[in-house]
Amino acid sequence: QVQLVESGGGLVQAGGSLRLSCAASGRTFSSYAMGWFRQAPGKEREFVTAISWGGGSTYYTDSVKGRFTISRDNEKKTVYLQMNSLNAEDTAVYYCAASTQHYSSDYREYDYWGQGTQVTVSS
Repeated sequence: QVQLVESGGGLVQAGGSLRLSCAASGRTFSSYAMGWFRQAPGKEREFVTAISWGGGSTYYTDSVKGRFTISRDNEKKTVYLQMNSLNAEDTAVYYCAASTQHYSSDYREYDYWGQGTQVTVSS
């Protein structure tokens, strides 16, 4: 069982940066692949990025490549999402998720979810 708590969201101007954190409980965090998803009002949940259990492999959706960076610290049981050059289209609730399978863009492969943190980008 893993519990996930996101933090770091907020209001930022277009072009600005935010760093989201997702703190996990449980002893087996390092065995989970981790992902970030987002959901904007009236839209479906969207994959953003994922990272393998050891951190050696990452995967990004095209719209965030070169702007967002996912990383993890297994000692601290935390995964991070550094978001740079934010624009209005990045406005959404951001969720972190843990998968016992492998890092994936398919939300159905994730077993545990956080409660989400709001990111609002003003233009």
